[in-house]
Amino acid sequence: MDRNQATGLILFAAVILVYSYFFASTPEIPEAETASATQTESVQSNAASQPPLAETVSENDSTLDAARLAKYGALATLTVGEEETLTLENDLIQVEISSKGAQVKKVILKEYKSWKMEPLELINAESSNMDFIIESKSGPLNLGDLYFSPSVESSQNEDGVSIQTLTLQAGTESGQIIHTFTLADGSYQVHKSFEVDRFQGVFTGNALALNWEDQVIAQESNLAESRRQAQLNYYTTSGSFDNLGAGNDLETETIAEPVKWVGFSQRFFTAAMIADTEFQSVSITQSTPEADSTIVRNMATSLSIPLQDGKAGFTFYFGPDQYNTLKKVTDGFEDNVDMGYFFVSWVNKYIIVNLFAFLEKFFTNYGVIIIIIVFLIKLALFPLTYKSYIGMAKMRVIKPEIDELKEKYGDDATKMQQEQMKLFSKLGVSPISGCLPMVLQMPFLFAMFFFFPNAIELRQESFLWANDLSTYDVFFKLPFTIPFYGSHVSMFTLLMTVSQIIYTHFNNQLTTATGPMKNLGYIMPVMFMFILNSYPAGLSFYYFVSNMVTFGQQALIKLFVDDEKIRAKVEESKAKNVNKKKSKFQQKLEDAMKAADNSKKK
Repeated sequence: MDRNQATGLILFAAVILVYSYFFASTPEIPEAETASATQTESVQSNAASQPPLAETVSENDSTLDAARLAKYGALATLTVGEEETLTLENDLIQVEISSKGAQVKKVILKEYKSWKMEPLELINAESSNMDFIIESKSGPLNLGDLYFSPSVESSQNEDGVSIQTLTLQAGTESGQIIHTFTLADGSYQVHKSFEVDRFQGVFTGNALALNWEDQVIAQESNLAESRRQAQLNYYTTSGSFDNLGAGNDLETETIAEPVKWVGFSQRFFTAAMIADTEFQSVSITQSTPEADSTIVRNMATSLSIPLQDGKAGFTFYFGPDQYNTLKKVTDGFEDNVDMGYFFVSWVNKYIIVNLFAFLEKFFTNYGVIIIIIVFLIKLALFPLTYKSYIGMAKMRVIKPEIDELKEKYGDDATKMQQEQMKLFSKLGVSPISGCLPMVLQMPFLFAMFFFFPNAIELRQESFLWANDLSTYDVFFKLPFTIPFYGSHVSMFTLLMTVSQIIYTHFNNQLTTATGPMKNLGYIMPVMFMFILNSYPAGLSFYYFVSNMVTFGQQALIKLFVDDEKIRAKVEESKAKNVNKKKSKFQQKLEDAMKAADNSKKK
């Protein structure tokens, strides 16, 4: 070795020593093993007196393990790992689940799009958070801190339906914690089971606590209508349905009895939890972030899931608010769709929903479906429409007799009523014969007021100039806002108003209504024009078609039944009832009227 080679080797060794001393870094400690702030400060303050590097790292690891052991006990080794995202999906939904905590992170409904025509994420990691907590010897344990090993299997049930099962396990020699998610084809339901196997003396609680907070993502362009329809619903094990209502203020409620399911329901979609047995100690909260247009409402629930032999189970529902779909989920779950008050809800539940489902098999245009539904309902109610027309016509043809009574007994109201009753009985006319059939049709009229705003079938379905029948149609925008009306003109609502005014004018020719009652028929359509301008276009279109069909029915009846024929029937009844005795009901009514009149005079 010559002098130059020796010099080179010496310089090379010097460079290596300098680099090792000044630039080489210590081994990185995983984030999960980082010491607490207090421990870090302690290490830094005593840095000068520390032993060599290898011994320092060993001592820090020992300290971290001690801190982790203090917090997690026998489960400390399960708090270190790498997060992995697993996917369960079928033809309807895609569910992403994290191996850290076995938490549902995202749900996508494949058949639907948001109003921006983007994939519809019902929940995601930013909007929803679920914390499952169980009591342990070391204190409350958040299962979200543990890492699980996943495995996915596919199988078929007895009916040949494909089922995906995701199993997430974490454990030591002392035992296992197992989460199992199951999703079948053609289903919006994800069943989750939880099991603690062994771990003797580690877990001290007999229930699994859940805290679920969800910022309900806005999926519709009409945020005001979405917030009006959004509700936090629940159903008790005793069979009682209730909710927090649709107000914007902060609302909180603690439910005294066990609960079967809790649902975060917006206008057309619901994210819910359904107990295998029951949920206990349930409290619910909701509020509205009025300044945030991306969020419909903040909803939250905390509840307790009883553990039986270390096992618990419940079902997630992530799907549409479609009445027939919800009805198959569990008891009372269909109440997430508001079908109206009890005196009109039967029309929607048993007639309109099934009629819609039937017509969908043959027609794809929902405007055409609405027209067909109007014709079918009007055809079924035609006997009532006919009786209503005949009743009003009879009152019209006997108007001269009524006017005579008014001239004769106009100053004596009681006597006037008594003589009118005699006249009606004699002529075979009932004063309510024209009104009663109309009243019997009212449930169908009001049922639509609840059905169309909640009909997911109309969502993003176009017809004529309306791009979406589930929201208002904008025929043109106004450069200003009219109070109680808005800044747009809905053409379907305008057509409904005009048709109602025309129908009212025609109807007034058939009745004996005068004064305020006659003018009320013109005022009501204008009022509804303001109310329905921001309601779904499908609703206004239904009322418009209904008005036109009713108008056509009455015009058709008028062609075959004229006033002369009605008058002939009245005269025929008059001849038959010349010697007719008063009925017991009529006599009692007259006696009651006389008694009231005498009491008034005294």
